This record gives sequence, C-alpha cells and structure tokens, in this order.
Amino acid sequence: MRISTKGRYALRLMLDLAMQKSEQPVPLRGVAHRQGISGKYLEQIVTQLTRSRLLRSVRGAGGGYCLTKNPEDYTVGEIIRTMEGSLAPVNCVNEGCCRADNCATREIWTRVEEAVSSVLDHVTLEELARRQSERDI
Repeated sequence: MRISTKGRYALRLMLDLAMQKSEQPVPLRGVAHRQGISGKYLEQIVTQLTRSRLLRSVRGAGGGYCLTKNPEDYTVGEIIRTMEGSLAPVNCVNEGCCRADNCATREIWTRVEEAVSSVLDHVTLEELARRQSERDI
C-alpha cells in the first residue's frame, strides 16, 4: 500500500491549518509557500477536502480555508481515507470475493488493513500539531 502525494499533501495542508490556531480563514497561497507545494496542486486537494466537509472555503478579501472541526476531532485515518479511499492493501478485503471463506491469505490482508487503520485512526490532527510544534522549537 502506498499513500499518494495527494494523501500526503492533504495531511500536510490540514496540519498547517491546525497549527495556525486562528479563527480566520487561511489563504491557500500561504500554505503553499510554507509547505513548498504547488498552489495549483493544493487547489485540487482542497476541492476534495471541502466536498467531504473537512474544510470550509471562505471567498473574497480575507478569504481562505478553515477546518470545520477542532483539530482533536480529526484523525489522520479520516484525512487519508478522504483522499485515498480504502486503506486495504488488496481489493478482496473490502469487496466480495468468491474465495473469502476458504482463503488463508485474505486473513493476512485483513490484519494488515486493521493494523494500518489502528495506527492512523488513533493519531489526531491535534496530536500531530503538537508533535510538529515540538520539532519546530
């Protein structure tokens, strides 16, 4: 399983917004600059995050993007799944498989998916922001 640049950049974007600790919308240009990510690429990412209601868009002067929840209410897993879909390493874990009842390898793939989900679903955006703040000192 590989997380695409969209998934990784979405997490960096959300982390950047969480670290701003502002009620004011954050311009995408600033995030692009701080994160070293193309503004055009970030526009594609925020579109998906906004559609999924993880971000709110504010237009006009002083516009930008805001988190729709508090950072402690987001998990890394939620953000990654929004961009990537399922975290299962193979399709047979989530899709019906005619061999599901008799396949020992499916058990392994299910355990891999559960392990990855367990890690990503137990780290919040707030925790990630705290860890980043400690590194920035």
